[in-house]
Amino acid sequence: MNKKLGRYLEPASWVFFVILGVFVVAAAAFQNFFLAGCEAVLTILLLVLYLRQRKQRKAVLQNYLQSALAIPEAGTPALPPFPTVMVRMADGVITYANEDFSSAADLHDGFTDRTITELVPELKLDWLKEGKHEFPYDVTVNGRRYRVYGIQNRANDAAGTLLAILFFSDLTELYLVRDEYIRSRPVMSIILIDNYEELTKNLTEGAISTLNAQIDSTITGWTEQYSGLLRRLERSRYLFLFERRDLNRAIQDKFSLLEQIHQITSPAGLATSISLGLGVDGATFDECYRFASLAIEMSLSRGGDQAVIKDRYNFSFYGGRTRETDRRSKVRSRVTANSIMELIGQSSQVFIMGHKNADLDAVGAAMGIGCLCRKKGRKFKIVLDLDNNAAEKLIAEICQVPEYKDAFISGQEALLLCDSHSILVVVDTNRPDQVESQSLLEAISKVCVVDHHRRAADYIEPVVQLHEPYASSASELTTELLQYAVDKSDVLPIEAKSLLAGIFLDTKSFNVRTGERTFEAAAYLRQLGADPVEVKVLLQNDFQDTMAKYQIIRSARLYRQEIAIAALNAATSRVLAAQAADELLNISGLSASFVLYPDGDTVNISARSIGKANVQVILEPLGGGGNAATAGAQMKHTTVKDALDQLMASIDRFYEK
Repeated sequence: MNKKLGRYLEPASWVFFVILGVFVVAAAAFQNFFLAGCEAVLTILLLVLYLRQRKQRKAVLQNYLQSALAIPEAGTPALPPFPTVMVRMADGVITYANEDFSSAADLHDGFTDRTITELVPELKLDWLKEGKHEFPYDVTVNGRRYRVYGIQNRANDAAGTLLAILFFSDLTELYLVRDEYIRSRPVMSIILIDNYEELTKNLTEGAISTLNAQIDSTITGWTEQYSGLLRRLERSRYLFLFERRDLNRAIQDKFSLLEQIHQITSPAGLATSISLGLGVDGATFDECYRFASLAIEMSLSRGGDQAVIKDRYNFSFYGGRTRETDRRSKVRSRVTANSIMELIGQSSQVFIMGHKNADLDAVGAAMGIGCLCRKKGRKFKIVLDLDNNAAEKLIAEICQVPEYKDAFISGQEALLLCDSHSILVVVDTNRPDQVESQSLLEAISKVCVVDHHRRAADYIEPVVQLHEPYASSASELTTELLQYAVDKSDVLPIEAKSLLAGIFLDTKSFNVRTGERTFEAAAYLRQLGADPVEVKVLLQNDFQDTMAKYQIIRSARLYRQEIAIAALNAATSRVLAAQAADELLNISGLSASFVLYPDGDTVNISARSIGKANVQVILEPLGGGGNAATAGAQMKHTTVKDALDQLMASIDRFYEK
């Protein structure tokens, strides 16, 4: 019989004595006084016996608890002065509960078969088995909140039953104070209009005032629902201070201000875009503001139009689904070029490093930095795995040039050569776990970064950086540095060719992510002798690779009618996977493509997009990165099937938002 049902069918002890009393009264009512007297005597004897056995059982349990807890018998209470319960470890059945626990849990005499998880579902006993003495979470019993402590002990019976003694410390009032403290903690928010300069360009003062009034009204209307304090600091920057209790509402609302502000457009038709940086969990207002400033910087480095929350440990991202618009400044490129050249001049030697399995863009950007080093007369080495890369043809040509003889070394060789005056320039990535040699990154204190990918939560903190998520490639950014730092005669033809190859690769032959600055960089490289035909040869595949690429395309399946996913069970090269993902977008009706393939116990994903799907946002929860049109991920210790399930779940979440 079901134990729960059996417990309800089994009456409590007092019910038996009530029934016996009814029999006594019934016998007396029928004037059978002899029978009534016998029944009365028997009932009294049973009651006395029951009370005596109950007292003895309670004494035995109390003695056991005293011995288990090492409580002296004299001068101290028999049991701890808070709710206590004893359960069997094997099945969690309650064998004893003191009056405090019985009162707190509304237990009665008939609780013998009840388990602790029936009363407190979240209270499992695994933590005791792991040797812990405190349950890691709070528990709630009849509206009261407790902290649970416990020990294990063996009973004195023949079987040596393993028992658990649990103590419930009522901290309800303390938790209420703590929760109110947490809910009232300040949240510092900076609201920044991303494209204010573009919105007000060539506008009259009257039109600017009208635009400002619309923006003020929209931002004020959104902030009023959170009972905070809003102040405008500058023309394009606001400070909003509110309490932590309203933060979850803002998150559930998905920071609707990001979408509401898009309704405001300039006379030229340009939609307004904002970034929100929120600082939480700071010990002081100053620390909260610093967190908010870091969050704003992170948002801008990821393209803006999103909300970023920074706490003591990490960043959280909301929004950022739209594509980046180019808001770069040539002034920044010129200033960065001067800073990098000054840093190179102060160094003993320069190490240049890209991401693992370096491609043409990483190699091209590294060559551009090498040109800066030659201009300053400093020795440089390019850290690269010659056995595992995606630029074999280009590297073979580079090694034939005298200036680059023995320029490529491994990460281990670089560790032996570096000293306290060395600097490291990281190109085409900003994530420490993606660089060619993480040990070298940790060994060198002065690090520069030149990258075009959207910044991830874990990023390299450099002394100098040129990080522009609006750029097409790292090679484009490096080309801009060359324009401000060296003469045209200082650039070798192989360097110009490498840089143009990097731009070709990341723009898919100038088909995606191209802007005015992209073509300016390409024109500059063409003047230096870079030949697009020779670059095209570098991108060619042999016959076998071409057939393998189309086999990948054949294996693709449609998802959501506009996404192609090819999940391979056999390993392939990173280049072929990327090319297959690019080729899939040539099919009419497709807006995004994903290629998954195994590499040992890791599953690699290559993603491309030409529609509204932001593949970087889709792959970021899976540990990936990139930008809206091109992204990738490496999922370790998983299978292709599991990775595919997680990918589809992430795609669903993206479309459901």
